[in-house]
Amino acid sequence: MYNYKLTIQYDGTKYNGWQSQPDGNTVQDKITEAIRQITNEDVNVVGSGRTDAGVHALGQVANFRIPIELDVYKFQHSLNAVLPADISVTKLEKAHWNFHARFYAKKRTYFYLLAKFKSPFYAKYSWYNTTFNDLDITKLNEISQTLSGEHDFTSFTRKKIETPNRICNVYQIRWSGNKNFVIFRITANRFLRGMVRTVVGTLLEFSSEPDAAGKLKELLENKNRELAGQAAPAQGLFLYKIEY
Repeated sequence: MYNYKLTIQYDGTKYNGWQSQPDGNTVQDKITEAIRQITNEDVNVVGSGRTDAGVHALGQVANFRIPIELDVYKFQHSLNAVLPADISVTKLEKAHWNFHARFYAKKRTYFYLLAKFKSPFYAKYSWYNTTFNDLDITKLNEISQTLSGEHDFTSFTRKKIETPNRICNVYQIRWSGNKNFVIFRITANRFLRGMVRTVVGTLLEFSSEPDAAGKLKELLENKNRELAGQAAPAQGLFLYKIEY
């Protein structure tokens, strides 16, 4: 049995996320179907983690095991020829036989793009609002540090979540900006479903509060999603990279 590692980019606009679902139309399904079409083999494509419907990826990582040895260069070319235009395998390599894209991942980084101006070319890849021109980046960075380190992020995930362990270790959390965009970036060992979008929405909402940091600490302690802000729209979120 051979094990192969994929690095993948995708525009998540029209997909129901990464993870295979009964109603289909997921990125995982498209890649699995493409491999089957080329090899006639049924494989299990394992991703480093889920991305929700409408979320994009620049550096999703996955692996699959197959009983035949592949020419990685030719197979990558064949995959990209079969896959739809909004999914691309940017790298294909042979991996150690026990490599697992999800369990071996040490750090995951996402970024979120907020647009200060309306553009038809960024509408699918950012959240536009005129108020983003007035954001206080310094204050956002200050209050964001409250979420750094190891915390229970129950308040930042969906209420109906099967994962009993909701502890995440945030290594880096940072806002930056230029004349056109505000960029939010976060790196952690793991993320809960909907967590990054809720963190973005909550930080934006709390940033106008006089004691925003104190309110965030209270939110973490209360473990109550209803006290957090509204989740930011999916189209501005990108899975940037996975570190092993």
